[in-house]
Amino acid sequence: MRRGVDFIGVGVGALIFNSNGEVFLSKRGPRAKNERGKWDFPGGGVEFGETLEDALKREIREEFGIEIEIMDFLEVCNHILPEEKQHWISPTFIARFVSGTPKIMEPGKIEDIGWFPIGSIPENLTVSSRHNYEMYLKKFGKNPPRT
Repeated sequence: MRRGVDFIGVGVGALIFNSNGEVFLSKRGPRAKNERGKWDFPGGGVEFGETLEDALKREIREEFGIEIEIMDFLEVCNHILPEEKQHWISPTFIARFVSGTPKIMEPGKIEDIGWFPIGSIPENLTVSSRHNYEMYLKKFGKNPPRT
């Protein structure tokens, strides 16, 4: 049985900010689970017995080789993709970059990464990232958090 397809999956993500106030995004590659070719606030699946925070830190470390610190909770997003027959619940946090050099550690799943000013992120976002971005702007405007 596959989470998100055969039953509702839980995926966690974050808007990760650096000391310049830029937010980190990844572009989903051809082997991503869904929404291939779209930009995404990164994260991943929560494993049984794992806290949301631990899952987020693990996924970011595994996929990009960086360490983050969780600063705040942003929202829970319904990530429903009828055309892909997937359903995820996605808690999202605000985090800060702590250390490491971001790199793509899962080629094929991720095809590009980058840091973007909060007011100038790519238009081609995943469903959940678009919702997260709108919620962030509603709560904080184009102001990055103090890292």
